[in-house]
Amino acid sequence: MSLSWRFTQTVTPSLAGIEVVNRQVVWASGSFIGPDEADGPGIVVRTIDGGASWTDVTPPGGEHLTFRDIRAFDRDHALALASGFAEDSKIYRTTDGGIKWNPVFVNQEPKAFYDGIAFFDRDHGIALSDPVGGKFRILTTDDGGRSWKIAPKNGMPPALPDEFGRATGTCLVAKGPRDAWFGTQPVGPGSRVFHTRDRGRTWSVVTTPIPGDPDFGIASLAFWDTKHGLALGGGDPGTNKPSVVAATADGGATWTRVGSPAGFRTNMALIPTNTRDTAVAVGFSGSDITTDGGRTWHQFDQADLRGVSCKQDAGCWAVGKNFLAAELMQPISATGRP
Repeated sequence: MSLSWRFTQTVTPSLAGIEVVNRQVVWASGSFIGPDEADGPGIVVRTIDGGASWTDVTPPGGEHLTFRDIRAFDRDHALALASGFAEDSKIYRTTDGGIKWNPVFVNQEPKAFYDGIAFFDRDHGIALSDPVGGKFRILTTDDGGRSWKIAPKNGMPPALPDEFGRATGTCLVAKGPRDAWFGTQPVGPGSRVFHTRDRGRTWSVVTTPIPGDPDFGIASLAFWDTKHGLALGGGDPGTNKPSVVAATADGGATWTRVGSPAGFRTNMALIPTNTRDTAVAVGFSGSDITTDGGRTWHQFDQADLRGVSCKQDAGCWAVGKNFLAAELMQPISATGRP
């Protein structure tokens, strides 16, 4: 049996950030995107019945913001990241399922633009901003997102001229108690991946085979463990030029180009199995799956989906344009084969 999405209707025409908690609870976020795709306000939504219904739980005033990322721990506790320059970058936190939100961080730096948020565990997390003063800026929290502080910049390598992160929700990822990675788009042939082993205090950086500007740069990262992972990027959304995928087996110290999905893809998630080889990618022109570590990809749907999230024992969900949310219906076996 082939893979397929089970589509449900949400309450907003455009979603991109998503976090699967369990088979019943999924959080997602979206935004007013701009004149070419001016199809919806900033919004945060939640389902607690497996997608049968979705509730608008947007923070007050959030309809004027761009919610690029969402991180949720259960049906009640979540953090939503709004991206933008100056005070348009904010982090909100809820402990009651979105009934009330507390703005736990409001950016005051005019040149900062926050791209993503990730957590090592329920207490420790980081957030990523584009460069300020020649270096990417990192926020850290050790109290579950109640408070945030700017990490010292002396542990961050210099950014390249005009280098920035792609605010896709998975340009920044964490795995294990201390490791995190983020991908960038520089001007030039190779996008870069930054890696920390100490929760954001110090970073190393390497160049990958994924094209930088004028292509899209690194859109999404995903790791099975602290050694093995994939990076998705490159491509051109305007022409549907296919993205490319690179793999690492040494924690991001080196990357090898492995394959390409059928078209331009904005997001990727690893499907939990007992092998390190199965992932799904989504984008403007469809969805693809790999069962061999990114070497080959097979398109199985053509819907416009922008974000995807998978969790052990909870399956995979994706969200996108045209009010769509989707659950991946065909189960993947323990061997990683559909």
